[in-house]
Amino acid sequence: MTVDGDRLADGLLDGDVWAGVRDMSPLLFGIVPFALVAGIASVDAGLGLVEAVGMSVIVFAGASQLAALDLIESNAPLAVVVGTAIVINLRVVMYSASIAPHFAEYGRRFRAGLAYLLTDQAYALSVAEFEANPERSRWRYYAGAGAALWVVWQVGTVVGVVVGASVPDAWGLTFAVPLVFLALLVPAMKDRPTTAAGVAGGTVAVVAGGFPLNLGLLTGAVSGVVVGLLTEVVGE
Repeated sequence: MTVDGDRLADGLLDGDVWAGVRDMSPLLFGIVPFALVAGIASVDAGLGLVEAVGMSVIVFAGASQLAALDLIESNAPLAVVVGTAIVINLRVVMYSASIAPHFAEYGRRFRAGLAYLLTDQAYALSVAEFEANPERSRWRYYAGAGAALWVVWQVGTVVGVVVGASVPDAWGLTFAVPLVFLALLVPAMKDRPTTAAGVAGGTVAVVAGGFPLNLGLLTGAVSGVVVGLLTEVVGE
């Protein structure tokens, strides 16, 4: 099944799209300072407006962008920068595999376009909505949620680049980053395996925060998956 241009245009005016935008809206309050931090980090790393916005559009992944920018500022080798960004984003492969069955009826090119909008927030909201409301148009809801975040992320990045280092540290913008992910994590901890995975993953990630090449996040993610699986197996 494919989606042509006319159907796509009509679909973007559908109520399911705006439902995705609506559900994403509360999370955008945390995304704004996150995007500002990414923009400011771009300035600190020596990137200009065009380079910073280009990176934000192409990469479109907050955690890996911040890690890559930190490495760029430290004059790390390009291979290390790219490798770190890829490793941190490996979790998206799991998201993709999980959400793919919901879009299996659409053409490959259309699914590739949807994949560009895949983020932690869009994934978490979409899979929860698909389960709660099976009658929902899945691609429309997902596109609305993902596009809303994309727009706010790009605008926030531009603003961050423009204001640069003029934002005082006392504002504590970096504190908004973990809050965004906590807002997604806590509702997902519905049973013993997911709770164990969340607690273990978060604890290990914090303890391993000083690992070289920003591998603390990956270590925490792997630990969370392992603990979650073991808890589920033992509980059977």
